[in-house]
Amino acid sequence: MKKLGIQDLTVRDGNQSILATRMTRQHIMELAAVLDKVGFYSMEVWGGATFDSAYRFLKESSWEILRDIRKAAPNTKLSMLLRGQNIVGYQHYDNDILERFIRLTIENGIDIIRIFDALNDPTNVRNSIAFTKKHGGHVQAAIAYTVSPVHSNEYYADLVKMYESMGADSICIKDMSGIITPKNAYELVSAIKESSDLPLNLHSHTTANATALVMEQAMKAGVDIVDGCISPFSGGTSHLAVETLLEAAKLTDRETDLDLDALSDAYDLADSIVNYYIESGDLRTRSLIPNPKILTYQVPGGMLSNLLSQLEQQGAADRITDVLKEIPNVRKDMGYPPLVTPLSQMVGTQAVLNVLFGERYKMVPTEIKNYVQGLYGKFPAEPDLDIVEKVMAQIPDKKTPVPPEDLPYVYEDNKKIMTEFLGREPEEEEVVAYSIFPGPVRTYYEEKELGKKANDAPAKQESAPAKSTAPVTNNPAPVANPSTTSAPASVAYDADVAYDVVVDGTAYRLTILS
Repeated sequence: MKKLGIQDLTVRDGNQSILATRMTRQHIMELAAVLDKVGFYSMEVWGGATFDSAYRFLKESSWEILRDIRKAAPNTKLSMLLRGQNIVGYQHYDNDILERFIRLTIENGIDIIRIFDALNDPTNVRNSIAFTKKHGGHVQAAIAYTVSPVHSNEYYADLVKMYESMGADSICIKDMSGIITPKNAYELVSAIKESSDLPLNLHSHTTANATALVMEQAMKAGVDIVDGCISPFSGGTSHLAVETLLEAAKLTDRETDLDLDALSDAYDLADSIVNYYIESGDLRTRSLIPNPKILTYQVPGGMLSNLLSQLEQQGAADRITDVLKEIPNVRKDMGYPPLVTPLSQMVGTQAVLNVLFGERYKMVPTEIKNYVQGLYGKFPAEPDLDIVEKVMAQIPDKKTPVPPEDLPYVYEDNKKIMTEFLGREPEEEEVVAYSIFPGPVRTYYEEKELGKKANDAPAKQESAPAKSTAPVTNNPAPVANPSTTSAPASVAYDADVAYDVVVDGTAYRLTILS
């Protein structure tokens, strides 16, 4: 049979899955350099939560990290994950910001852009595909895989045909929750290979612990590329080990080209790095424990562990089973959206609120209100009209969906804002980053540049009060809506949504992490 390509996910999704994207810049560069020698088809190193986390937690420029990765790994194609019109954020951004981001991404070293939409709505990916093609990148159009009465293999095969007509260079089955079964992996890969000649990549997490069989069946069906992590970063909510993928390839008579000596060196380095995070407490053992119930709840592994952690902090860990049972109900109410960012956070938040309040949809976050108004895109299936009516009744100022092409451009206004608070003209990549994550990016530059200036100032000199400037965005940032029927109010951040809620006289702090 034909040769099998293997994409390594260690630097991006392995890091995100078991370390909550907290790997240091130094460790990222060390891993990228040694993985570059293995001979992978490609390495996924950027996108997803890494962009936000670089500014928010690592206090680093995500663009600088990307350039350093490119220098460290000159011999391997680099891949990134893009959320369609949401770019790497949690709302739709205008086409000017989208095109600038894609062009800068390719200029700084990315070869393959894996593009997906949380609702599998082609409208939300068409511009990303067009801009990637325009600037010379490889478009890998990704299916957000889920299971529901409307998500059949025929549905996915038709979606692939749509993506192919839009200019996709390859296709990815993105099983973000690890819920595809070995049987359906074989059937779905076969169905897609029958409908399209484009190279096909399978991405599946090991949360349910069946991924070795899944990958073996996909290889038998003719999948072209499979995703994995170097073994110290594999398992649990992460991915199958590259070493295990090699053994599965042998069982299916698929040839691979990896340098086993270089892979062994990569293992040694990855093992020492993982030990560092175990000792520092950044790697949670729970992230490595398989959870077969994910096949029922379809909750991404990282979201599952975060839900449990938050309920434990609130003294409500005994409600986790109720929350997990409620998640499929909310998903059905919403028309079966795939549980991937940002829909996973939105559905999870609503499920927790339904359980804690004891009344379904008594408190509804702004994100769910926006969703039922169609602001995130087309519903996969018809939502529950009674639930929609109940949610709509809580919206005083209803909105109409705006096509991506009609979103106003914000680059120049945000450039002026940055010039004002930085005291210099910002670079294009700085304005683009600020336009997507204004809070973390502004804090990063205030600490990096303004803090240094304050330290260098004369001792008696006092800086003038900072002028309050609101970032210009295409539509309101995802802020959870204070409920008039339940105080205190909620507050939200760019990525994580937090709620202060009172249930039966007991106060809870609820945060749904990305």
